[in-house]
Amino acid sequence: MLVVGLTGGIASGKSTVSHHLSSHHHIPIIDADVLAREVISPGTSGYSVVLTHFGPDRILLPDGVNLDRAAIGDIVFHDPEERRWLNGIIHPRVRREMVRKVVRYWLRGEWCVIVDVPLLIEAGMWKWVGEIVVVYVNERLQLSRLLARTSNPPLTQTQATARIASQLPLSTKLKYATSVIDNSGTLVDLTAQIDRVVAKWKVQQGGQTGWWWRICWLLPPVGLAAGGLCLFARWWKGQKGDRRRGRGEVTRQDDSAEERIELTELRGGRRRGTGSSITDGDD
Repeated sequence: MLVVGLTGGIASGKSTVSHHLSSHHHIPIIDADVLAREVISPGTSGYSVVLTHFGPDRILLPDGVNLDRAAIGDIVFHDPEERRWLNGIIHPRVRREMVRKVVRYWLRGEWCVIVDVPLLIEAGMWKWVGEIVVVYVNERLQLSRLLARTSNPPLTQTQATARIASQLPLSTKLKYATSVIDNSGTLVDLTAQIDRVVAKWKVQQGGQTGWWWRICWLLPPVGLAAGGLCLFARWWKGQKGDRRRGRGEVTRQDDSAEERIELTELRGGRRRGTGSSITDGDD
């Protein structure tokens, strides 16, 4: 079974990509955001630890039971130490739940599963997946989409900038990608890119018959050996500084310069601009 790590940034459109993979291609999704909420929900050990650390007066809703996630977000977005502490509580619990779900999907005979993780790179989980997909938009478009979101109260530009700055820049995440999905264009263009990436995965797994993933499923030792070789190859390329990208490159001339995006179509080498865009409220 192919395990794909899907990542991006806030307001990059990652959720739109995830939805298309699920609804159109029927690939199961393991959503780290959902798991992160579950592992600190009332009644869990994570809930007790977080409540004790931050204090009920700071992070509980008026009902006195449920966590005020907006209040927690405001704390950790502005305090790197608190963010690291919270990640240290949530990440191990989320990883355990992800492993359980991956095993369940493998037992069901799925050919592919998507692990949707905003902090795939930051948390080091990229080392444990077969493919890494980064959903990319430039920082200016990312900020404008975040500010356009409906929220109560609306985000100020300072708050929006702080949320973007709290994450690893998308231009840095591109270095880890095996495929890049550029979400600076139209929805039609976005879904066409997703379809091409899925077609590539299906070829890797044995084409229309899926002979390779079926062998790996029926003969677990073969699947484990193939997975081990894939992870070793990723480690080796990381040591050599090699990288592969499925879509484009992002370069900066200096820290203050605007991002220059040069995107080449997967087929035919045709370049396109990034002028047309869609407003996407998803992460």
